[in-house]
Amino acid sequence: MSDQLLIIGHFFLQFKHTLLSDLSAVALFLPMFLIFDVPLSLMVLLGIGRWFWRKHHEREKPYYRPVVTCGITCYSEGEDIKKTILTLCEQLYSGHIEIIAVVDGASVNTHTYQAALECRDIVARYPRRNLIILPKWQRGGRVSSSNAALRIARGELFFALDADTSFDNDMVGQVVKEFTDPDVPAVGGALRVRNDKASLVSRMQAMEYMISLHGAKTGLAEWNIINSISGAFGAFRTRFVRQIGGWDTHSGEDLDMTLRIKQYMARHPGLRIPFATHAMGYTDVPVTFKSLFMQRIRWDGDLYFLYLRKHKQGLSPRLLGWKNYISTVLYGVVQNILLPYLVVLYTVWVFINYPAPVVVAGFAIQYLCYLFLTVLHFLVFLLAVSERPDKDIHYLKWLPFYPLYGFVMRIINAVAVFNEQIRRSHEESNMAPWWVLKRGKRF
Repeated sequence: MSDQLLIIGHFFLQFKHTLLSDLSAVALFLPMFLIFDVPLSLMVLLGIGRWFWRKHHEREKPYYRPVVTCGITCYSEGEDIKKTILTLCEQLYSGHIEIIAVVDGASVNTHTYQAALECRDIVARYPRRNLIILPKWQRGGRVSSSNAALRIARGELFFALDADTSFDNDMVGQVVKEFTDPDVPAVGGALRVRNDKASLVSRMQAMEYMISLHGAKTGLAEWNIINSISGAFGAFRTRFVRQIGGWDTHSGEDLDMTLRIKQYMARHPGLRIPFATHAMGYTDVPVTFKSLFMQRIRWDGDLYFLYLRKHKQGLSPRLLGWKNYISTVLYGVVQNILLPYLVVLYTVWVFINYPAPVVVAGFAIQYLCYLFLTVLHFLVFLLAVSERPDKDIHYLKWLPFYPLYGFVMRIINAVAVFNEQIRRSHEESNMAPWWVLKRGKRF
């Protein structure tokens, strides 16, 4: 053991000597951490602190019980849609909830369609709940299904939900509270991983959902710079979404609708998009690295398409306002499109220009820095945000793996961006048939 410590100490001493003798190495060893990750962490942590103080000091919001429409996009979920519909029926919300289950491609998706029909008897047992089953015989995709539900929705609020997502019984009430402010056109809901114990891959995603999504959105929403509303769980004012044309084709990515809403913020500076931190939904995530890779290839590739192709003209302070413009450019475009390339190039550069001991020491320092941020964010999430800290604390033992997972995700991000640049991979999305995507405007 002592010999190993001496070797590690030697690596760090050699690394220190190299840095002191080469200022270019000083500038290139921790650029992302110092320039991007530290400021973002400060914004998130300060935002969580502000949310925590506000939650314990704000007055009770006025009584507001509008009719709520839950539009559920169903494709191949089968029996799982029963769980989703049942959790909506069991909501503690005293207002009326209209549930619209849109079965996409119902002519061939008979298992899911039949499961939806069997839910009629379940819903009939609950007061102030009604179910509409809308079969779309030819498949049109997720966007088509959401718009079909939006077209017939009677609710003042429209919840866009996935058929494989279940919810806590206070979810609707938690979201509706945010809409008491008339300047709120949309609200993001929180998601947790339901199958987190299936594999190491699913555990890493569970922590990602807690730290990078649930915690980060709670903090960023306090500054009104939330990055996106989840497509699996988002809520909107029905009239507002209809006025801006509903969901758009090309991609099923959640970011599209969020960017379109943000493009009204400079003209209407009172608009804000809050995050309902304790409105909980549960979803399954990929359990193998291959399935995770394919999912992120689609997700991260769509980011490039939406930011730099479809909404390139919309990335303007004249539309977004300066606050959202700066945050979108830095933590949308730069962090998700440029930095992944820099990570790859930087890694290659380090391996070419420095001996193995220095490389090991350098990456060890980076790992420790990111581990520190991970632990800090997790502890803040656990103490201030989590509604079940007694269960979440068990993730502490998995935190040492998370910085490595984050590094791998950035490499995959670079591959996805490159794939979209050269192949326009968003046109191959499984969120809609190819003929639907091909008919959309080519950006």
